[in-house]
Parts: sequence; structure tokens; C-alpha cells
Amino acid sequence: MVQNNGDSSPPRMPPKLVPISEFTVAWVCALPIELAAATEIMDEIFMTHPSDPWEKNIYTFGRIGPHNVVVLCLPACQTGTNLAATVVEEMTSKFRSLRFGVLVGIGGGVPNLDREIDIRLGDVVVSQPDGAHGGVVQYDMGKTMPDGYNTHTGSLNAPPLVLLSALAKLRANDFGGRTSIRTHLQNLPSEFASPDPESDVLWLASSAHVGDSTCAKCHPDDQIRRVPRQTADPVLFYGNIASGNQVMRDGVARDRHSQALGGVLCFEMEAAGLMNSFPCLVFRGICDYADAHNNKLWQPYAAATAAATAKELLYTIPGNPPLPTIPDCKRISNSFNP
Repeated sequence: MVQNNGDSSPPRMPPKLVPISEFTVAWVCALPIELAAATEIMDEIFMTHPSDPWEKNIYTFGRIGPHNVVVLCLPACQTGTNLAATVVEEMTSKFRSLRFGVLVGIGGGVPNLDREIDIRLGDVVVSQPDGAHGGVVQYDMGKTMPDGYNTHTGSLNAPPLVLLSALAKLRANDFGGRTSIRTHLQNLPSEFASPDPESDVLWLASSAHVGDSTCAKCHPDDQIRRVPRQTADPVLFYGNIASGNQVMRDGVARDRHSQALGGVLCFEMEAAGLMNSFPCLVFRGICDYADAHNNKLWQPYAAATAAATAKELLYTIPGNPPLPTIPDCKRISNSFNP
């Protein structure tokens, strides 16, 4: 006999087990805080599947709108383009019905006051083809010239058409103020709340960091004064994202690479390893300005804004029935179905 204990609420149903063949969207992140945000943003969490003996990846399973989503986080303390490509290859060999993916997490923003791209901490950059690039460019691939600049060689694939069509609809909804991103953020735990906007400080590119984890000892004259924002909601930006195998923590190098690439919006470390084999769109919440004044205060909120934006994009894509399994002999790395 089960005792009531005065609780009139209905019993909580255990998570259900969804067949692997019914997962059609891959969600990839690199850091534990990004995985936490991805888990919290799901409309429903499913039961975890048992792992095969050969598997190195550990997955989280959930649903966003009509889409069953499998979430993969890179191994702890391991980042970079090569590792991202390796773990995603294992994932796509297991989940044969995936249509496309999203790469969701944090990144370092590139402020550009001359171009009036007023990126602030907590804003979100979404990879969109612009100019000669397909939304992501690997900034540390190419030839280093005598003047110290890199000549970039090679190219990366653009996102598949289904994601670009969804991105067009997201942009239209964003322009008309019809997204639910604020609601998604309000439904998250307080650990993902926005820090005080006063802690969002932009420094001169050449400004050196002084002290430990805070900027209390940094030279105040190096701060760039900006007009306060009229909204507390994250602003979405669309354009090219620079990706590489090293963390960008130098404002001068940041601006030099951005100029050489025709202007990028942020820097990160995984996307370049995925674009040619994993049809995806990249979402980066801005947690710093890719300069010497880095701290982790804004990381949880930036991870949350990126996750909320990715969720909103998935809401714009109609659901589809699971796709049939593709035999190994017919499967190629770029064979996701749009």
C-alpha cells in the first residue's frame, strides 16, 4: 500500500525510452555548462540508452517541439576542431536517422564599433554565410606571410538548405519581435540568469590584464564607454564565425584576424572540425570579447542564450517521420538528409 503523505499531485511518470531510429537532430556542445543548458532547455528528457562496449561517447536524449534530439558533449577538458570531428563521427555512425545538427555553446565576441555591430555579453551569434565564407572559417589554417598575416586557404561547407530556410524564418520572427527566446530563458533555473549589465565592460584591444580573475586592477582609462542598451534581452547577430584550435585571448590578434577575414562576429574552437562532414548551424552565446580580460562570470548566461536561440530555430522546422537506416556501403560523411 502506497501512503499519500498529503501530496495531492499526480505521480511523476518515469522518462520513456525512445528508439534510436527516431532521433533526427544532433545537438553538440563542448563544455559541461553548455551541456547543462542544453539539458534544461529541452521540452522533455528521455531515458538513456545502454552503451555499446566500443562506444566512447555518452549521450543525453530529449525532445524540442516535434524533434527528438540527441545531445553530445565533448570529453571534459578536451576541445578543438580535431576532437570535435572524431566524436561526432562516432555519433553519426550510431544514429542513422539524423537529418542535421546544431553546434551550441559559448564564444568570444568581436566588437566593431565602426561597423555598428554592437555585440554585448549574452548576445548570440548564429553562423550565416557572408561574403566568401559559408558561416564558419578556420582562421588558423593557411599560410603565414612575411608581414605576419595569414593567407587563408581552403573552404568550409555552408549549412544545409533546411537550416538556412529555418534561419530566414528565425530572422523574420526576430525582426518582428515574435520569438519566445525570453520565455525560454525565464523557464531556466536561476543559475543561468543574466549577470549585472554593469559587469559587461569593453576594453581597448591593446589593454593588458592586471591581476587575477577580476579586472579590479586593470587600468580604468582603457575602458571603452558605450551607450547603455535599451533592452535586457539578448540581441541576435548573423554572419561568419572564426574557428580554430587555440583560445583567442588577445584583442590585437582578434582584430587582425577579423580584418583579414573580412569581418567575423566571434571566435570559437569546434565548428571548423565539423562543417565539411556534419551539416549544422552554429550558435554562440557571447561570454567575453576574445581579449586579455577574460572571466567566466557570463558563461552560464551565454550558454543559456545560445541554447534558447537554437531551441527557437528548431521550433520553426516541421517535424518529420524517422528516416530509414542507411547501409554502411551507401553512407558518406556528408549524406544527412535536408
